[in-house]
Amino acid sequence: MSYSAALSKLLGSISAKEGSMLNIDSHGQTFTGTLMPHNESSAPDVIVLKMKSGYNVGIRVHDDSAIKVLDQPIERVKKEIEVEPKKSLKNIVLIGTGGTIASYVDYRTGAVHPALSTSDMVNAVPEIRDVANISARVLFSIFSENMNVDHWQELAKAVAEEINSGADAIIIPHGTDTMGYTAAALSFMLGDVSKPVVFVGAQRSSDRPSSDASSNLLAAARFCVKGDRAGVFVIMHDTPGDDSFAVHTGSRVRKMHTSRRDAFHSINVPPVAYIDKDGNIEFTGEGRHVSTEKTEVRTNMEKNTILLQFYPGMDPALFESAIMKSKGIVIAGSGLGHVNENMVPLIKKATDNGSVVVITSQCLNGQTNLNVYNTGRDMLVAGAMTVHDMLPETAYVKLMWALANTKNIETAKEVMKTPIAGESSDRRTIDV
Repeated sequence: MSYSAALSKLLGSISAKEGSMLNIDSHGQTFTGTLMPHNESSAPDVIVLKMKSGYNVGIRVHDDSAIKVLDQPIERVKKEIEVEPKKSLKNIVLIGTGGTIASYVDYRTGAVHPALSTSDMVNAVPEIRDVANISARVLFSIFSENMNVDHWQELAKAVAEEINSGADAIIIPHGTDTMGYTAAALSFMLGDVSKPVVFVGAQRSSDRPSSDASSNLLAAARFCVKGDRAGVFVIMHDTPGDDSFAVHTGSRVRKMHTSRRDAFHSINVPPVAYIDKDGNIEFTGEGRHVSTEKTEVRTNMEKNTILLQFYPGMDPALFESAIMKSKGIVIAGSGLGHVNENMVPLIKKATDNGSVVVITSQCLNGQTNLNVYNTGRDMLVAGAMTVHDMLPETAYVKLMWALANTKNIETAKEVMKTPIAGESSDRRTIDV
């Protein structure tokens, strides 16, 4: 459905087009915002404006409504600014992948697109040039829901290449929805990486006044320069405000809220460190120091691996085909890691067929333990294994990696049981 003939004529007469700044007076109310494309589901007499708050508002236009164009859209161009590196500063490479942190609103479609260059992001945060010498490359320009194993592999190779070419740190702007998966994948692929590799995202795009894109990026750069920690990390807001940021272990972090700035939490461990608004870093424990060692990358992954979540009434017949085709199966069970008794014969059938079945918990916090109840013991007899307190998505990524980088099933199982990137522990601290 398009605009009505009368409204189309009115907008044309004042040269209003998508991206124009409009002022609309309608039935005693005044609205000012950017004209968005007409949605097919909207009524023909409704105009959608993006307000200063970043939210869209639909306004019904009546015969006596007044519309005025305040400003016309400015054509976006990529700004590539050459900056002379300073010998006194460390060298950080940004490897762009897309996501909200690199997004803008396309007023032709009304959609948010990951289309800004990584260089644009750097130029939008001029303070970062005082923290480090920044170079940038765009590897992908996609939303994180479109990331897959092939992207993880290409990204890991790019990180190793930059580190082995002299980069002091890597920052990876990434969409938040699957950032935990990618961070876990690189944690295993890069092994004992010698430099900081920091994932950073944004919950709110740069066209919104409450955007967290630039502050998260600046916090990541400060950590890379001052932190002296090697490994794969995720850095995001720790509070709704701009006063604190948390540094999470890449294999232990999960997005826990759809839209809050402080959506990311470390699970079963405290964050590695906290960074305040001035860049001061407070560590919570020990860690590996930065070194000059070359970084080796192992990117083989077994793609025939699946991640399932148990639910009451789960019918094994619905999943048998997928499970029997998979070399690795991760099941997020209830509580300590349970499934219903009907699933146990299928687990045995899969393990007898040479598949590895790993059980984690939907509870996230705490450990799986199949030795407490009869169902759990039956699952162990059927060949299932547990992985302490590992997150389901981390277990899924690690199982793909373990199956592809070991010689046999038993060795892969030992790898799954052994922490290699801080992803699991059989001990708890009282505050986590």
